[in-house]
Amino acid sequence: MGDRLDAAVRELAGSDTLAFGGVGFAGTVLPETEAYFEVERQLDAHPGRARRKVDWLLAHGSPAGRAYAATLLGRVDPAAARAAWEALRGSEAEFVTFAGCIMGRTKLGEYANTQLNRPEDGS
Repeated sequence: MGDRLDAAVRELAGSDTLAFGGVGFAGTVLPETEAYFEVERQLDAHPGRARRKVDWLLAHGSPAGRAYAATLLGRVDPAAARAAWEALRGSEAEFVTFAGCIMGRTKLGEYANTQLNRPEDGS
């Protein structure tokens, strides 16, 4: 458990890309996306330890890593996720985003604003 969680958090901490599914025409799943899914599984299986790692990632990760951390918090603690997104609003740091085969760049603060303005039901 610990080795997989630690490796996944390290992967996310250094990531410069945010992708939650397959990317490109081939639908390739990036290493950081696999790492995100691993941390997600660990939050279910070992919530205390995984939550501490997510909190560390939020404080110490790359801009994309912080976005992954805030997203993960939304699964287990919506109030903490909202506070995280609020704290990230002013960030000018950029990262790469993927939505299917569409690649883009965004500022962490802009991404945080988008997350804060989403309806509560996630639509």
